Amino acid sequence: MSEVRLRFAPSPTGYLHVGGARTALFNWLLARKENGKFILRIEDTDVARSTQESVDAILEGMRWLGLDWDEGPFYQSERFPLYKEFAARLLAEGKAYRCYCSAEELEAKREQALKEGGKPKYDGTCRGLTGEIPGKPYVVRFKAPHEGVTSFDDLVKGTISFANSELDDLIIQRSDGTPTYNFTVVIDDATMGVTTVIRGDDHVNNTPRQILLYQALGSPVPKFAHVPMILGADKTRLSKRHGATSVMAYRDMGFLPEAMVNYLVRLGWSHGDEEIFSLRELIDKFTIEAVGRSAGVFNPDKLLWLNAHYIKTGDPQRLAALLLPFLQERGVDVGQGPELADVVRTLQERARTMLEMADGALFYYRRAFDYDPQAAEKFLKPEVVPLFEAVRERLGRLDPFSGEGVEAAFKEICAEQGIKMGQLGPPVRVALCGGTTSPSIFEVIAVLGREDALQRIARALAFIKAHS
Repeated sequence: MSEVRLRFAPSPTGYLHVGGARTALFNWLLARKENGKFILRIEDTDVARSTQESVDAILEGMRWLGLDWDEGPFYQSERFPLYKEFAARLLAEGKAYRCYCSAEELEAKREQALKEGGKPKYDGTCRGLTGEIPGKPYVVRFKAPHEGVTSFDDLVKGTISFANSELDDLIIQRSDGTPTYNFTVVIDDATMGVTTVIRGDDHVNNTPRQILLYQALGSPVPKFAHVPMILGADKTRLSKRHGATSVMAYRDMGFLPEAMVNYLVRLGWSHGDEEIFSLRELIDKFTIEAVGRSAGVFNPDKLLWLNAHYIKTGDPQRLAALLLPFLQERGVDVGQGPELADVVRTLQERARTMLEMADGALFYYRRAFDYDPQAAEKFLKPEVVPLFEAVRERLGRLDPFSGEGVEAAFKEICAEQGIKMGQLGPPVRVALCGGTTSPSIFEVIAVLGREDALQRIARALAFIKAHS
């Protein structure tokens, strides 16, 4: 059995968008499942629109998602001599011909065909030419068969057939010598030994032309799988107006790569009622035949739910490393405060994104914060001074200083003062965090440490005295 070889071939005219990332993921998963090869090819023949910035963005997106490649990246712009060689070969074999029709002549033919109710395809004026016309510019056209049918068994959509009479003689080389898209794709896939092509279903109409080129070259025709597009909630094609469409924009919004991978693969592929998959499980269970024929609808809430799950179950040390840049953007020096992994442990339960976690972590590292005005007015009042004094005294001699110990101390204070935890916890939370929302107050005090917690209580007491 021959080796399975798949490829992802983006054009570097922008970032790695969600649809492209899902296509790359499907190819990568199948390659890993079959112990095959995953090839990365950059289709940069559009020199005017291709940029190095876009190449870098695509590579960064692939690496962030964990989609490593076995071969490449190959750049089409470096393979022009190869394309010219194959175009010359097809000319020599009589499978292609020089077309000398000018742009104006072609437009006139097109308008005439439309006027007569026909298909605006090339009429084959130069198809029978045998000699060259010296000094006159020309394009090279593929001499496609005009009778019969070209069919292929799509791994997602089933059998698809095209009447060859509907296909015109495709230009494979422009008058300036540069190759065209459909030609470069076939040459690359043939010379790279690609066995399976998974791509968006906007390429379905290209497939019969490409199959005919494979056959003319005497190359094996790969299997094709055309996956449906991704739609927004309004069932139109996913675009910027539906929110971020760049995978790196989701990273910047605080999403984890494993959540993105899990979500993208479920946009069109299913395995029973399961929603959450590890990467190993995805590799083991993924099949292209299980990809549905209908378009996937992008649901930001579902992605957010998955992200919250992966944050909740994630390794605190790894999450701390991912959280660090978000805190640094906020001017936080994590060296002046508790261990970041300890902070993460207190925030994992409720944070849905790393952005939310960063916002929730700020109070740990900012001692001179402002109190929320409403919270201060409600809870930082003279009557809580005896409670704060009791907390200071008990925390000052607590040993060992731990979350469990803090909780036990608070229960003792409540018993001594004849109050409930609901009367002690909120004022202390405002004193330590600045507001009424935070992780468990016992965890917060344990992470802050004795010295910092006592300093914050003292600061709240001074605030109460100043505002009494």
